[in-house]
Amino acid sequence: MAEGAITRPAGLTRRRAVRRARLPRVSRWQAAPVTAALLVFSGYPLVYLVGLALTESTLARPLQSWVGSDNFRNALDNEIFTGSLWRSTLFAVLAAAGQLVIGTGLALALAARARRLGLLGGLLLLPLVTPPVMVGVAWKLLLAPVGGAVNGTLALVGLPAVNPLGDERGAFWTLVVIDTWQWTPFVVLLVYAALLGVPEELREAAVLDGAGHWRLLVSVVLPYLRPALLAVFLLRLVGGFKVFDIVYVVTAGGPGAATNTSTYEIQRTALESFQVGTAAAETLVFSVMVGAVATIVALVRRRAVRAER
Repeated sequence: MAEGAITRPAGLTRRRAVRRARLPRVSRWQAAPVTAALLVFSGYPLVYLVGLALTESTLARPLQSWVGSDNFRNALDNEIFTGSLWRSTLFAVLAAAGQLVIGTGLALALAARARRLGLLGGLLLLPLVTPPVMVGVAWKLLLAPVGGAVNGTLALVGLPAVNPLGDERGAFWTLVVIDTWQWTPFVVLLVYAALLGVPEELREAAVLDGAGHWRLLVSVVLPYLRPALLAVFLLRLVGGFKVFDIVYVVTAGGPGAATNTSTYEIQRTALESFQVGTAAAETLVFSVMVGAVATIVALVRRRAVRAER
């Protein structure tokens, strides 16, 4: 056997050992309550949203008159909204990727330390249970150009003051950092749970084949976790698309339109410009874009799952 090569012992190959469990079929009558709940809580809002998008609607008088595709045309002709689509995609991808990398690293460190989260793990989860609005307020106070804790600390050590929220790129990246700070513990929790499911037999077989810590991680642990990591990435990707609280509190879409995400722009169209029909059309366009991106990641994950079987 070549030096550094890793083989899985017979009987432990996942492609042969793992079999998809066949779940018993549920009768239509048993599924009726769930189906009815989905129709009420998902179907009705969707139909109403489509109705708003195809009619002239305001907050006071929705569904006034049929306008067809005019609201969609207005949405797609609005450079601010189309720009927000790209901005939301960039934000979601950067935040989700950063959270996955940092969260996986922290989860590996915790797993190497002990099989329980302990006090340190509990402290890492504190940002997760903090309301997003309070997170935004705290970071805005920290980064305030006058009286902020960050500039106060820089002044003590003789460094010049900074104002990242006053710069377009700085404000955008600040929001990415804030979202990463809050949601990385969520990734840590999920990846840590997935790490507990890695069979010890695979680790022992790799060690017997001469694998060191790095080789064990790259060739055994991470390939085993690939489907779980992609699932976590998909969850945080969708969460990144939905970000609104910290944008509203920290930057209000500024400076200029640098942090004007789609969710924030839809809110402005509906509640500030009172163009509910156009806002509904923007919501549908935004949903289609999110669905397309999420579908791509889901397909990649499906291929990873099939490759592991």
